[in-house]
Amino acid sequence: MRWIISILFFLIFQWYSYQAIKTFTSNRWILFAYFLFVIMVVGNLIFYTLILDRSTANESKLMYAIGFFLSLFVFQILVTIFLMGEDIFRIPQGIYAYFSKIPDQNQFLPQRRKLISQIAVGLAAIPFTSLLYGMFRGKYNFKVLTYELEYDDLPEAFEGFKITQISDIHSGSFDNAKKVQYGVDLVNAQGSDVVFFTGDLVNNKAEEILPWIETFKKINAKHGVYSVLGNHDYGDYMRWESSEAKKKNMQDLEKAQKQMGWDLLLNQSRFIEKDGQRIAVIGVENWGSGFKQVGDLNKALADVSEKDFKILMSHDPSHWEAEVLPHPFKIHLTLSGHTHGMQFGIEIPGWIKWSPVKWRYKQWAGVYQESDQHLNVNRGFGYLAYPGRVGIWPEVTVITLTKSKKSV
Repeated sequence: MRWIISILFFLIFQWYSYQAIKTFTSNRWILFAYFLFVIMVVGNLIFYTLILDRSTANESKLMYAIGFFLSLFVFQILVTIFLMGEDIFRIPQGIYAYFSKIPDQNQFLPQRRKLISQIAVGLAAIPFTSLLYGMFRGKYNFKVLTYELEYDDLPEAFEGFKITQISDIHSGSFDNAKKVQYGVDLVNAQGSDVVFFTGDLVNNKAEEILPWIETFKKINAKHGVYSVLGNHDYGDYMRWESSEAKKKNMQDLEKAQKQMGWDLLLNQSRFIEKDGQRIAVIGVENWGSGFKQVGDLNKALADVSEKDFKILMSHDPSHWEAEVLPHPFKIHLTLSGHTHGMQFGIEIPGWIKWSPVKWRYKQWAGVYQESDQHLNVNRGFGYLAYPGRVGIWPEVTVITLTKSKKSV
């Protein structure tokens, strides 16, 4: 039944789209090119989802098939809404004219107004072209976002300590080595004291990162690179031949992080020392509402004292309000990712920050503060499913820690 309803809606969208374009232009070649595009988009999606094996090599191609279909779907649904709105008035007019036997009324329905079709096609073309732009340019449009956070109890030795955070690499999605290298160079160009990666190195399989090990191995910082796992790193979103195969996949992922020189924290902590003082770096496994929950904050804090200045890496930002803020130990800074900002939205610094993902996550992008505790949600380095970004660009976060002016 679900398939029948889906096909019915699909046919309605095609019919209304045809009506709009036919009214918009009578050029048969434009009509032919449009329907050829529709056939190619739908055919590609069927081929990569139902026929071709979902191997790592086909992951990027599948995403492009999804991206083109999404762009077309948004265009068609907007056109359909406009023309159905016109029909709300057009159909009653036709019925009235038919039964009233109005002279010179040669057809049951009045013709569609060209202006309505022009408006429909014109407005629908805006998100359509935006989504296409996001696929070919937006997904590698890296932005460096900088913040300065003040703390009363920051150890003096760490005044001006600079942190770079990246998140959600999703290496199985990449299709342009030059652009990825540019992103890595941008990370190193910040000259930060430490780099934190907050999860989702791959989409499903450890083998996805193998072609990119040498690239991400180049990320460096004086005090090292620390990382945690995200929900996609566990391989839970695909079928494995056996539990042993899934276990080996996780071992391979951990091995890859070692090869890159990253220190993967699995409910563990480390200390960065400077001039006889220290800060604690804490990393939990994934903890998230509706996703895999193996993060153990208490275990990760086992070697940390209450007086330590603490930086926590936790992939899912929902962890912050659920466990971090209520915890007896004050965790000064939490670094998360996961949301990607939905890879779609509108951001004008100082004016507006909006994405549909706000309806799912209260904290979804940027810095949030509760008393003297902060959370930063990174918008992600890579992309997933839709192979692009519109308005919510890939992010390199730079955070500078400073002593509160009140305590100086």
